[in-house]
Amino acid sequence: MKYGYARVSTLQQDIKAQIKRLNDEGCDKIYQDKFTGTKLDRPAFNVLLQQLQEGDTLIVTKLDRFARSTVDGIQTIRKLFDKGIRVHVLNMGLVEDTPTGKLIFNVMSAFAEFERDMIVERTQEGKAIAKQRKDFKEGRPKKYSNKQIKHALQLKKSHSYKQVEELTGISKSTLIRNK
Repeated sequence: MKYGYARVSTLQQDIKAQIKRLNDEGCDKIYQDKFTGTKLDRPAFNVLLQQLQEGDTLIVTKLDRFARSTVDGIQTIRKLFDKGIRVHVLNMGLVEDTPTGKLIFNVMSAFAEFERDMIVERTQEGKAIAKQRKDFKEGRPKKYSNKQIKHALQLKKSHSYKQVEELTGISKSTLIRNK
């Protein structure tokens, strides 16, 4: 049986492209997580690992969906190979239970972990540089200015929330939060 695994790191990210690729590969069942890959406890992945049996194939779209840590990836792949399970990483190919296959997997896992660490490092450096600016504010910038909110709240005195939203584009929840 072919099992697919799709994962995105945050609830805002879209998992549809991964699921489509797994369906295109003919997966019989697809498990999915919206959970960071840096944690070992990924609920759907853990269920999937229990489900897999000898002769099954685990398919993931990219190596970083499978494991972010080289050590975690190597341990997981060994357990799967010991159970007679094949692993197919779509952007890498079938991971073979041979010395060469294991070497390629280990090298690619190390690169995936390195790539993630570099992203984290660059993000932290960028944030440290941004914090040096006087006008730095942590978090997402506000969508509406204080003037726009004030205007919408003024309109609310003579209009319904729905009317104010139609006129300004500012949602009811934003207006209530800013009252």
